[in-house]
Amino acid sequence: MRRSVALLGLPLLVLSGCAAPGAGTAPPAGPDQPAAFTQRAEEVAGRWQPGQQWHDGYVPLQDATVLTGDPGFTGDTKVAFHAGWYRDQVKMPAAVPPDGVIRFADGELRVPLVSAADAYAELDQGDPPPCDGRPAGPRMSRPGSPEPGGPTVEPGPEGPVSTSAPTPCVPLTVTAARLGSAPVWTSRGRAEVPAWLFTVDEMAVPVARLAVAPRAVGAVPSGAADGKPLPGGLVAAEGLRAVAGDRLDYIVGVGACDSEPTPLVLERPDVVVVGASVVRPTGVCTLQLKMAPVSVTLDAPLGDRTVLDVGSGLPLTVRPG
Repeated sequence: MRRSVALLGLPLLVLSGCAAPGAGTAPPAGPDQPAAFTQRAEEVAGRWQPGQQWHDGYVPLQDATVLTGDPGFTGDTKVAFHAGWYRDQVKMPAAVPPDGVIRFADGELRVPLVSAADAYAELDQGDPPPCDGRPAGPRMSRPGSPEPGGPTVEPGPEGPVSTSAPTPCVPLTVTAARLGSAPVWTSRGRAEVPAWLFTVDEMAVPVARLAVAPRAVGAVPSGAADGKPLPGGLVAAEGLRAVAGDRLDYIVGVGACDSEPTPLVLERPDVVVVGASVVRPTGVCTLQLKMAPVSVTLDAPLGDRTVLDVGSGLPLTVRPG
């Protein structure tokens, strides 16, 4: 099986994690906003000209693996979810279902779907590493124990001993699959998208894998920036954390010694351009990029407007916090 990392997307466009204490917040753009940001944001907004599919097709702005609520993560299950470690306990249907419907705020779109087997093949990203001195799955009986529920082999005189902290090594157990839908952030705002819902024993809610066939999924256009570096004191946005009405929570990339990240925003009828300003250090500092959460309140609810990064000009996608 393949080994890659599955990203996290949650319903209602809210991602795991909360803004750190002291995280920046800001009102809408005003006269106190740096002129360098306003000029750059105006240029980015003016260059943004996506194709027709952006407005009437399906272009998702988050990963195709979506949680359907609070999963009740433990440390191990959170690692397994992000890594895409699964084991199936049921036979996945290979039949392709009839076309499904994506429901946007401004209408509907009929799209071809994939089978549960194909969706699960994309969901399952590989196997966990070998367990270090603890069970890799359900507890097993000692040899000779009369029943499956008998004593288990634990670290000790008859089992392996580990002196280090346990390494997450347990996959998530899939026991059922059904076709449903999941909320997804798209180029046309929030939409209900057909998805295969996989019941997982170790989690409180199903894991959804979007069921839209790849041929019906549009690509995110290239950035609308001119390739020039940002002016001094400005930093780029790295992704959205949450969208709720007129509030945007997003992440900016700051230097290891930068301080006071302050969100900046430019609103237009079709786009919102975001970034932040920082206070640069005066002394020597390591070349290290950190992610800082910030929040901004818009003049009006975001709706189906596109959120662009002032640095690259790219649309921001929903990503883990």
